[in-house]
Amino acid sequence: MAILCYRRWKRKQMLFKDSCRGGKLVMFRSPRIKSLKPSMFLKKTMKLSNKDIIGSGGFGTVYKLIIDDCIPFAVKRLNKLGADQDHGFERELEAMGDIKHRNIVTLHGYYTAPQYNLLIYELMPNGSLDALLHGKLMNKMVLDWPSRYKIAVGAARGISYLHHDCIPHIIHRDIKSSNILLDHNLDARVSDFGLATLMEPDKTHVSTLVAGTFGYLAPEYFDTGKATAKGDVYSFGVVLLELLTGKKPTDETFIEEGTKLVNWVKSVVQDKREEYVVDSSLVDCPVEEINSVFSIALMCLEAEPTKRPTMVEVLKMLEQIKPEEFKSGTWKCASTS
Repeated sequence: MAILCYRRWKRKQMLFKDSCRGGKLVMFRSPRIKSLKPSMFLKKTMKLSNKDIIGSGGFGTVYKLIIDDCIPFAVKRLNKLGADQDHGFERELEAMGDIKHRNIVTLHGYYTAPQYNLLIYELMPNGSLDALLHGKLMNKMVLDWPSRYKIAVGAARGISYLHHDCIPHIIHRDIKSSNILLDHNLDARVSDFGLATLMEPDKTHVSTLVAGTFGYLAPEYFDTGKATAKGDVYSFGVVLLELLTGKKPTDETFIEEGTKLVNWVKSVVQDKREEYVVDSSLVDCPVEEINSVFSIALMCLEAEPTKRPTMVEVLKMLEQIKPEEFKSGTWKCASTS
């Protein structure tokens, strides 16, 4: 797969060798970067500092980079501290090299040097779903129900594309609210492929070391160490619960009570008391739509993987909640309060 990707990239990439640091910058040709000079891009990238940091995670630190005072990028730096970092970098390149999809963050290029690697993405102006739902109150955007529904469908569309349309299929392995980014229209973009696993269409799983984020991992993953598409489905079910309840899966309340978000919601839904767990910031919401998304989330969270729907089925069920949104092929504008 890597060789095939490289051959495709070679026809559409710009290469710039950094003689000072022994590195190499590769930018994929696109309308966004066709007018940029690689030498200027590299110079600005090397000047990034702590004041430019916009996020960090298990596989690196993310910086905001502005070129020509108007073109924004997100640059993820992965220090070469061990084999895991190199593998994460290679996985992102393999998974992202040829993907062009409206619900997946676009990779514009990369830089590799002896001490570290850089991945260059489009910048999402509204940050992550995690930040919008759980960020500090003073900076927190209150997402109304149409916006949350739109985000759920967009994220499902991106994951469905990875699972069913990419060859080899891609299992993300780290679906969570902080890896769902939002553009200026609050369209969802799946990001961070540092744990992604490529899987041939005739395979049912890939054996890996257990990795991911506590609170989002499917229960069978701990027992088998097998990464499957149904594991991503489970993680997406947790994200749906976040959208519905406004609570993190690792909320302190759950830890104190010895439970977790999934168990809490399941017990409440079984008692037909969904209204008691819906995010208090959601007002005048259509009850039928809310309950439908709860039902879809619980299907995704089935303990037995074979009972969970595929992401194609999840996407279809979500779209059927408000089919009028998709008749023209474009979204209606969703207001935010």
